[in-house]
Amino acid sequence: MPRATSDRFTRAHQPSAKSKASSEASGSSTGARNPIFNTERFGQHILKNPQTAQSIVDAANLRPTDKVLEVGPGTGNLTVRILEKAKHVTAVEMDPRMAAELTKRVQGKPEQRKLEIMIGDFVKADLPYFDVCISNTPYQISSPLVFRLLSHRPLFRVAILMFQREFATRLVATPGSALWSRLSANVQLYSKVDLIMHVNKNNFRPPPKVESSVVRIVPRDPPPPVEFAEFDGLGRIVFGRRNKTVHANFQAKGVMEMLESNWKTWASVNNVMIEDGVDFKKKVEQVLEETGFAESRAAKMDINDLLKLLSAFHDAGIHFA
Repeated sequence: MPRATSDRFTRAHQPSAKSKASSEASGSSTGARNPIFNTERFGQHILKNPQTAQSIVDAANLRPTDKVLEVGPGTGNLTVRILEKAKHVTAVEMDPRMAAELTKRVQGKPEQRKLEIMIGDFVKADLPYFDVCISNTPYQISSPLVFRLLSHRPLFRVAILMFQREFATRLVATPGSALWSRLSANVQLYSKVDLIMHVNKNNFRPPPKVESSVVRIVPRDPPPPVEFAEFDGLGRIVFGRRNKTVHANFQAKGVMEMLESNWKTWASVNNVMIEDGVDFKKKVEQVLEETGFAESRAAKMDINDLLKLLSAFHDAGIHFA
């Protein structure tokens, strides 16, 4: 049997013989009435199109030696295809009902020895080593999932992830485009992201209210020597109002106070004396003017621009986290 990290499988998760017979007799309409597919609590939508499922797995270019992490396997429509190609699959599933269905699906088959099911919250789970991640992502954990993966060590080879189309489009957005954002910059700093395919909402049960897309994420190896909290902290300020000038965003309420507190902390930790009467606001504006980014707008700044600005602030002892 696939090993599960929870024993919360009860007869309540099993359809009765009568209900099973009724389901089989009523055909495709059963999805709406079957409690297994009442997935709103966990934000899951089961991928039902076999061609789409196969295309997603094929995009990972799995090797026979690969260990795969699958997030949100649902009833296993992707899982069974992954098991055909990979050495081992760890499936992280929040819903015990889905885990029970997946367990039954491989029971008694050779694939059961290659499957481990972890029941619980992916964001909080202790993740095993994996080469590849594949996910029909529960929409409410889209951003936490991406950054949990990119912070995982050792680095994985590739991730094939399905998201809401708007979120996926933001991941691959480029500077100057309407969706270029702090999310885009943060993800692209640490990885290469490509849009693979669009998936119509009718490919799911129940159908979501929005369309979906699949992206490929390949971590940059080695990762850039940039502390994420620092880069994200700068991005939080300059993308606060992405079409305003960088200078204007640094004038936003609370920004100067936060940066000055960070500066004093940095000086104390590094035994740097701060002269009396230092005009901190002028110090920040000097960095902006010297770098030439005072009148720039985050909507058009690329990652190299952001890194140059961050480096200049660090040289002045100003930090963002």
